[in-house]
Amino acid sequence: MPFSTEILTPIRVLYLDDDAGLGVLVKKALARRGHNVVPVVNSAQAFECLAQGGFDVMALDHSMPGETGLDVLARLGPRSERLPVVYVTGSADARLALQAIRAGADEYVIKDTATEFYDLLIAAIENVTERWRLKRQKAEDEQAVREARDRAELLLQEVNHRVANSLGLVAAMVRMQSAALADPAAIAALQETQARITAIAGVHRRLYTSDRIGLVEVDDYLEHLVGELQASLADEEHPYPIRLSAERLTIKTDKAVSLGVIVGELVTNAFKYAYEAGATGDIRVSVQQQAPAAVIILTVEDDGKGFDPQSASQGTGLGSKILAAMATSLKATVAYVPRPSGTCVTVTFPLD
Repeated sequence: MPFSTEILTPIRVLYLDDDAGLGVLVKKALARRGHNVVPVVNSAQAFECLAQGGFDVMALDHSMPGETGLDVLARLGPRSERLPVVYVTGSADARLALQAIRAGADEYVIKDTATEFYDLLIAAIENVTERWRLKRQKAEDEQAVREARDRAELLLQEVNHRVANSLGLVAAMVRMQSAALADPAAIAALQETQARITAIAGVHRRLYTSDRIGLVEVDDYLEHLVGELQASLADEEHPYPIRLSAERLTIKTDKAVSLGVIVGELVTNAFKYAYEAGATGDIRVSVQQQAPAAVIILTVEDDGKGFDPQSASQGTGLGSKILAAMATSLKATVAYVPRPSGTCVTVTFPLD
C-alpha cells in the first residue's frame, strides 16, 4: 500500500501482542514512517505503560494467553476516557471484526506474515490517530465557542443591567422634578415621560435577569411595567387600579420595547381621560396569542366615558404620534372597538 510522502507528526504507539518477535518487527516498520512503538507482551505491562501516559494510540492483538483483546478492551473503559484502539487478529472471521468494533475498537487489521500487514497496520494507526485528533480539535473549538458565547452573554447582561439602572435613575429624577412643580400640565407631561422611560427600562431589567438573551417574557415584563405605572400615575384624583391578564409569551427585545411603550401610552391616556372626576373604575390590560394565526393581541380597556378616535386630541398629540410610531415598528394594527360605554383599544401584531 503506497503512503504519502508528506512529513507526519510522529505517533507514539503502544503495541500489545504476546509474540515478542512480531512486536520488534512492527516497531521497525513504524519507525521507518517516523513513529515510535513500545511493544509489550501482556496486559499487565500494557496498563503499566498506559498509567505512565504519553501514547497516542494502542494496537491490540486478539489472541493472548489467558485472555483476549476483547477482555482488554472492556478494561480500558469508555471511548471518551481512553486512547483510540486498532484491533489486530490472525482470524479473517468477519464476526470477530464486528464484535471488536462493537466492543469499542476503532479499526480492525488482519495479521499475517506478509509485508502488506505492516502497511495496513500503519495506515490504520495513522487514520485512527488523525480522526481522533480532528475529534479533539472539534471538541476544543466547540468549547471555545461556548466559552466565548458565555462571555458575550455575561457582558450583554451587564450592559442591560447598567442601562436599566441608568434609566431607573432618570425616571426617579423625572419623578422628583414633577413633585416639585405646581403646573398640572407640566406634571402630566413629566408623568408621561416617566412612563415611557419606565417601559424601556423594564425591558433591560427583564433582559439582564433572564437566561434567554434577546428575548423577553411578556407576562413578567408587563407585570412589572403595570406596577410601575400604577405607582407613578395613581393618586387621589386618579385612584384607578390596573388589572393585567397576560399569557406566557416570549418576544424579541425590540418588540418588547415597542409593546411596553404602547401599553404606557394607552394606560396613561386612560388615567387622564377615561373617567370623570370623582368616578371609580379600573383599567384592564390583556395580552393573548391568537391561534393559529400566530399573532398577539394587546387590549387596553376601561368603563369610562368613552373616546372618539376621530375627535381632536385632548393634549399635545405627542402620545398619538408615539403610539403610531411604535405600532409601525411592531407592524401592528391599532383598532378602537365600538362599545356602549368606555374605551377599548386593540393592538394586533405578528408573533414572529
